Amino acid sequence: MKNILVPVGSSKNALSHLQYAVDFAKSFDAKLFVVQVYNVYTKAGTMVKVDDIIERESLEFLNGLVSKIDTSHVNVVVKVLKGKLIDTLELACKAADIDLVLVEPKATSIKDEVYLGKTSGKIIKQMDVPALIVPEDYKFKPPSSILMAVKSAIIKKENVLSPLETLKNTFKTIIDLLLVKTPYYMDGDFDVNASLNGLITTITKTNNATTFQGVLEHFQSHNPDMLCVVRRKRGFFAKKWEKNTILKKDFHSSIPVLVLSGLK
Repeated sequence: MKNILVPVGSSKNALSHLQYAVDFAKSFDAKLFVVQVYNVYTKAGTMVKVDDIIERESLEFLNGLVSKIDTSHVNVVVKVLKGKLIDTLELACKAADIDLVLVEPKATSIKDEVYLGKTSGKIIKQMDVPALIVPEDYKFKPPSSILMAVKSAIIKKENVLSPLETLKNTFKTIIDLLLVKTPYYMDGDFDVNASLNGLITTITKTNNATTFQGVLEHFQSHNPDMLCVVRRKRGFFAKKWEKNTILKKDFHSSIPVLVLSGLK
């Protein structure tokens, strides 16, 4: 894990989130890209160079935030990018060979019943880069245990488990696998291949209507420092796919959540 990206908005939690990102990156000797994306639509004939103003103010804002946190021993790169959020972030991820995107669970303007707002929800649902959702005001600590919850353990993508492998190797993390049998279960879904089996310590099987319900049922018995789930169109964050927000009643977590790209 050599390159980590942190999109920054106007959240009141921005400083805390950035400090977590820096401390996290330091553990891997990774470069940290702090970015803000803007998009401007102006009327024809406008004389003011709106782009230049926004870019300059955004850069000042980001540099101001970074100056207030401890960035010792971490290479922090600050960038302001213009374009549509997801398209621009995906291009940035490819250009910088990003291994992980750090996301805040919510912004200051959204209601308490929302876990992921429109922006963070877009990043989690629409991007294919692994992501880590970090709770508000959460201070970094090496995860000693991770609970990985899936309804299918079938793996077809290469290197999809790389973030888990990195965490395990760096922090000697114990990874427990929770296999959740939902109404969509198919034969073979619980077949754990050698690559995943080599990472995990225990396997628990449970019957629940959703993966999240399985997590709720077994959370206390495992008491993990981090959750790990899988992004897919019919997977963990797929409810009401057409909407980007994710409500707390559908999912929430008081600990960081590692979101892997789809296994298949």
